Amino acid sequence: MGDVGRTWTVRWAEPGELAGLAKIETAADELFAEVGITFPPGSTMIEGVRDASRVLVAGRPPVGFALIGDVDGNVHLEQLAVHPAYGRRGIGGALLTAVVDHATAAGASGVTLTTFEHVPWNAPWYARHGFAVLPPERWGPELAALVAHERELGIESAPRVVMWRAATDAGERTLR
Repeated sequence: MGDVGRTWTVRWAEPGELAGLAKIETAADELFAEVGITFPPGSTMIEGVRDASRVLVAGRPPVGFALIGDVDGNVHLEQLAVHPAYGRRGIGGALLTAVVDHATAAGASGVTLTTFEHVPWNAPWYARHGFAVLPPERWGPELAALVAHERELGIESAPRVVMWRAATDAGERTLR
C-alpha cells in the first residue's frame, strides 16, 4: 500500500463531497455484521445531511468522515466512519482529534457520543482516546431525547453507552 506512514489531512467537507460519503458509511457499517449487528438498508446517517459545515473529512477524495452536531451545548459526534479499505491507519484517530479540537475552538465543554459498549472499535476505542462513559444523571435534556430516539429507531440492537470527553486537557470542565 502506497500510503503507509501517510499523514491524513482532516478538513471540512465541500458540499459536492457529501453525496459520496454514504458509500463510506455503508462499507464501514458492514463490519458490524462480524459482531452480529446489522443495520437496515438505507439507514445511513450522512445521507440526509446537506450542511457541509457539520462534516469533517479525511483524504481527497474522502476515505473517512466525522458528522457532528450540537447537543446540550456540547459538540456531539453523530457518526465517525472510515472506509474499511483504509482502516487501522490512524484516520479515525485523526478525525476524532479534529472533532475535539473543533469543540475546544467553539468553546464547548466537551464532546458527547453514543456507541456500542462491547464492540472493540466502538466504546473501547473511544476510551483509549480519552472518552469516559457518562451516566444518565449527567445527561442533558437533548442528550436524553437523542438516546430515547435511537432506542425508538432500533439502533440499540446491542448494549450502547453515552460517552463524553472534555474539550481541553486543562482539567475536567463542567459538562453543560
